[in-house]
Amino acid sequence: MNGTAPAAGRDHGLVDIAVIGGGINGAGIARDAAGRGLKVLLCEKDDFAEGTSSRSGKLIHGGLRYLEYYEFRLVREALIEREVLLASAPHIIWPMRFVLPHSPEQRPAWLVRTGLFLYDHLGGRKRLPSSRSLDLSRAPEGAPLRPEFRRAFEYSDCWVDDARLVILNLIDAAGHGAVILPRTRAVGARREGDRWRLEMRRGDGTTEVVRARALVNAAGPWVQDVVQGVAGLNSGHNVRLVKGSHLVVPKFWSGPQAYLLQNDDRRVIFVNPYENDLALIGTTDIPYEGRADQVAIDQSETAYLLQVLQRYFKNAPQQSDIVHAFSGLRPLYDDNAENPSAVTRDYVFEVDGATDIAPLLSIFGGKITTYRRLAEHALQRLEPWFPKLSPAWTSGQSLPGGDIGDFDLFAGELARDYPDLPRELVQHYARLYGTRGRALLGPARSCADLGRHFGGQLYEREVAYLRETEWATTSADILERRTKHGLHLTSAQRDAFESYIAGH
Repeated sequence: MNGTAPAAGRDHGLVDIAVIGGGINGAGIARDAAGRGLKVLLCEKDDFAEGTSSRSGKLIHGGLRYLEYYEFRLVREALIEREVLLASAPHIIWPMRFVLPHSPEQRPAWLVRTGLFLYDHLGGRKRLPSSRSLDLSRAPEGAPLRPEFRRAFEYSDCWVDDARLVILNLIDAAGHGAVILPRTRAVGARREGDRWRLEMRRGDGTTEVVRARALVNAAGPWVQDVVQGVAGLNSGHNVRLVKGSHLVVPKFWSGPQAYLLQNDDRRVIFVNPYENDLALIGTTDIPYEGRADQVAIDQSETAYLLQVLQRYFKNAPQQSDIVHAFSGLRPLYDDNAENPSAVTRDYVFEVDGATDIAPLLSIFGGKITTYRRLAEHALQRLEPWFPKLSPAWTSGQSLPGGDIGDFDLFAGELARDYPDLPRELVQHYARLYGTRGRALLGPARSCADLGRHFGGQLYEREVAYLRETEWATTSADILERRTKHGLHLTSAQRDAFESYIAGH
């Protein structure tokens, strides 16, 4: 620091709600509030979804294992939300079948059957097929498994592109008038009468100011930093950081099914198809006490995940097969459970304020599946300060690009409209952008119309679209969060793309 004062930036005036945190909870609250006619501003210190919300297991699921901890309300809410979200964004959320090989050393068959019966019926399942038993000696799903696993159970959940779910919520929030500020850190907040004065600092050092009738702290792993360091308050709640790590390897089985593996420590590991020809394996559950922005997978976690795979699969991947690995932090509400796997995945709100004092609403816990309901509940908690609040509205509304009905029919229509583009490329645009893919492609008729080719399926036109409409500025924004192109480029291609971004 050179001791000079930060340069003055923009004064955003007065808003109804200022949201700190651009992960899934902050994005969902901003969308919901803006759609009810409230003036909203959201700031995020890094890129959107750069923390927890791009490092999840990428599932919209009820949480089958949470039934063991009697989290029936949470599971029911999550299962109901699974149906709502699947209808709202079928381009980035789709059904997936999970095969659970029976391992009687961990859980007896009757217990698994009971859990799956509850899973089928707790949430009013409508769109997804029910669970069933499999004879692994005959079913094709048994082919990659070791012969000692003779029986399995199969059930449904959904896949989600987690980082894109965040972005779509922010696009919708902005479409309803919200001010969205990436790479803008909240540095100080103080009450001035019946409102907050929030000071923010951008990456270039300029400061921005907004006054808000309510402040929402959706900072995830940094929730207590905001309560204490930004707002200067004390909290009666604690956040418990639990690290979850994943591996990415080449897909090593045939078929679209995923696998759910029970380990001898009673944890379960997901093995999911990923990016067509890859597999996503995780997760671990490890208490974490370091700096949240320095979380990383360690060798013991890698060995743990590979060991579970070797127990179940004939040709399990080895260390040398790992293409990519990542770690994220679950900012769980601390309910004093001894076992990290038993810590509740439910969410808790803390409100500091009174009817004549501007509130600070802080969010502890939560999971990506229930973010939309969390947003509704957050606004319910703020109703004393907004007595004329419009009714909840998001449950029946598509997210941007999601107004397509059946995805396969839509993708076929898009391919017919662009017959000279490779079908796999059009499928990519359909998946990531839904109906927004038409705006991206515009009059393009051939790959030459898409501009420079950076490798894989990445073309200059998509890069420009992401920079213009989705707040992307760095190569990592584009390669890792807005898309997963980075997994399909060589190191030389990545270097070339980074040089392109730096020069443009």
